[in-house]
Amino acid sequence: MLFEDGGLMGNEEIAAGVTLRLLSAQDAQGLCLAYLVNRAHLEPWEPVRPASFFTVAGQAARIDGLMRQFADGLAVPWVLEAADGRIVGRITLTGISRGPFCSSYLGYWVAADQQNKGLATAAVNTVARIARDALDLHRLEASTLPENTGSQRVLEKCGFVPIGLAAQYLHIDGVWRDCRLFQRILHDHDPQL
Repeated sequence: MLFEDGGLMGNEEIAAGVTLRLLSAQDAQGLCLAYLVNRAHLEPWEPVRPASFFTVAGQAARIDGLMRQFADGLAVPWVLEAADGRIVGRITLTGISRGPFCSSYLGYWVAADQQNKGLATAAVNTVARIARDALDLHRLEASTLPENTGSQRVLEKCGFVPIGLAAQYLHIDGVWRDCRLFQRILHDHDPQL
């Protein structure tokens, strides 16, 4: 497992009444509901999802895959949980690489009813701290569609800088889309090889 100290996985309040915590198998129903409620909100920014994605069984299978990646040290998936137990967002490090690259990709979303409350900024900053302090990663990379200025503002507030435009980078909403790429350097000490 990636973390020996459970406290480094999150499990902390990052904004008023919202906790960042590691995804668990028990989240299938809550995630299913969160994706159903936010389907129209997320659709322009995500891949086309099969109908099974919006079921408890589909979320359980997805969680199982993410937890296997977590156990292998390749990903860290979190949820953002409101005080009432509702899942109001997700944030994940994927493609964790060691050696001379020592980097990971960052992806996140926040529920439509939680927009403009600083939640995404707090989550990204917390995960960047965990990536630096617990994972000893040198760098995080994130991408956004060019028109997703809200996400770009979050990344820039969190110390990410634009590094270019990648043509036809992701298959989003049924089309290969260009993406703006951002990175945040977390530290400059030598990697453990």
